Amino acid sequence: MAKVEVSITMPRKKAQSRPVATRPRSASLQPASGLKSPPPTVSGRWLLMGVSVALVGAAVCSWGVLCLLFWQGSWQLLYHPVSAVTRTPASVGLAFDPVAFASTETGEPRLKGWWVPASADARFSRYSRFTVLYLHGQDGNLGDTVDSLAALHALGLNVFAFDYRGYGQSQFQRPSEKRWREDANWAIDYLTGIRHIAPGAIVLNGKALGANLALEIAAAHPDLAGVVLESPLDAPMNAIFNDARSWLVPAHLLVSDRFNADQAATALKIPSLWFEWTAPPGILGPPEKLEAFRKAGSAKMLVWLTSSWQSSKDTTEALARWLDDLPN
Repeated sequence: MAKVEVSITMPRKKAQSRPVATRPRSASLQPASGLKSPPPTVSGRWLLMGVSVALVGAAVCSWGVLCLLFWQGSWQLLYHPVSAVTRTPASVGLAFDPVAFASTETGEPRLKGWWVPASADARFSRYSRFTVLYLHGQDGNLGDTVDSLAALHALGLNVFAFDYRGYGQSQFQRPSEKRWREDANWAIDYLTGIRHIAPGAIVLNGKALGANLALEIAAAHPDLAGVVLESPLDAPMNAIFNDARSWLVPAHLLVSDRFNADQAATALKIPSLWFEWTAPPGILGPPEKLEAFRKAGSAKMLVWLTSSWQSSKDTTEALARWLDDLPN
């Protein structure tokens, strides 16, 4: 009987993988001694530099704000407008017409003024052919000019006066030399365009800073009859540039106004009449403060006064003589 061999193969068990222990990531950062590493430090030099930059930046910003405030408010050192008009020509018995002119694109007038026509029974009726354009000074408004307007009217002159923008009832805007010049030119346009007055019959009359303006306008309009100047200011911008606060900012760059009477007088081509209040003893010609008068190249007259402009007989006589010499 044959012998049969049986072979039995038993299945092998899969080898189980043993977990591999891994070290925590943070463990590699631990020093061998087990102590934590010190935090990063900032060098004193870097910190000092950062503080210095911050302080300089703050100083520059503060200085910039100071410049902005000076630019916005420095005009108040020179111009002193008042909005309330407390007197009119009617206060001294003069008939007048309120005038609004220089309208904006929307039809709103920028400027307000008064037209005071010459009286037919005036003492000097021959002067009714002239119209005085009165330019008041840097203080107050039209209400402060009534007595001066009455004195001019008493000579038989037509008188037109107005408030600059920012003054009286005129449009509210910050005064400046540029705007004053625009306002005066609009007034001339009103007289020539609306009142149909020939430029050769218009006489400018300016007082204080208004006299400086009158010089500039007269220099730019050689077709006008003449200009009367009541004590133009020698150095009007000193009110701003000599202020203690102006030393902290570049004031000459921030303020564009100049009102240079000397420069305007040099370009003057029409007759001028100059009034000054006091005559220094021993002075034969114009003193240094009247450098603008000396530079005026056109026909000119200088009158020294010791009393108010309105009540001085010398004023009336000098103005009458000067008007007589103007071309017809």
